[in-house]
Amino acid sequence: MKEQIYIVTGASGGIGAAISRGLVAQGLRVVNIDIRPPATPIPGVIDMTADLTDAGQTQRVAGEIAERYDIVGVVNNAGATRPATIDDASLADLDFVVGLHLRASMILVQAALPAMRRAGFGRIVNMASRAALGKPERTVYSATKAGMIGMTRTLAMELGGDGITVNAVAPGPIATELFTRSNPEGAPRTQAIINSIVVRRLGTPEDVARAALFFLSPDNGFVTGQTLYVCGGTTLGVAPI
Repeated sequence: MKEQIYIVTGASGGIGAAISRGLVAQGLRVVNIDIRPPATPIPGVIDMTADLTDAGQTQRVAGEIAERYDIVGVVNNAGATRPATIDDASLADLDFVVGLHLRASMILVQAALPAMRRAGFGRIVNMASRAALGKPERTVYSATKAGMIGMTRTLAMELGGDGITVNAVAPGPIATELFTRSNPEGAPRTQAIINSIVVRRLGTPEDVARAALFFLSPDNGFVTGQTLYVCGGTTLGVAPI
């Protein structure tokens, strides 16, 4: 019998690393797929490198993992923003984020399904974004994150009978490397973002990880197809009830 594992993409830092630490703390085994290895490896996490925007590399690493392990959890966390208004957004930007957010997620879920179905159990979490509801200068990013929510709802309908739940976490402003790259600390625009947050602070990777771990729990088999906004209240008045 193969060892059961959870895949977390983009777990060499930030939110993915926080989710991985939470899973390991529960005695679970994690495989991190990232374009670069972590600066500080997490004990209990197997690190594999791959460019998830490359379909061939993604299929190769997914096949290797599925051959060696039974995949019972997938967290499609790896992401990139490629900020630009519609005037400046390029088709290359669109292709890049579609490959990373949508195509890689589809490949990894397909690789995991045989083991999940054999086990009669599976947990899939897709990392969407508050930007799926609309955000200036995020044309390609918001489109693909909204696509992840649509994928989540459809997969939940298709896979629920197999004991597999599929949910999405949609972070708002989180203090990660990805966020600070577009919003430098101390910049007036960054402070304006903080002032707009109901709880008056940026979120942390651990805030998001706690939401993901809720969906990943074996005890939460009656929650599927949902999107949880971890946003400090920034979606109030915007997100549907």
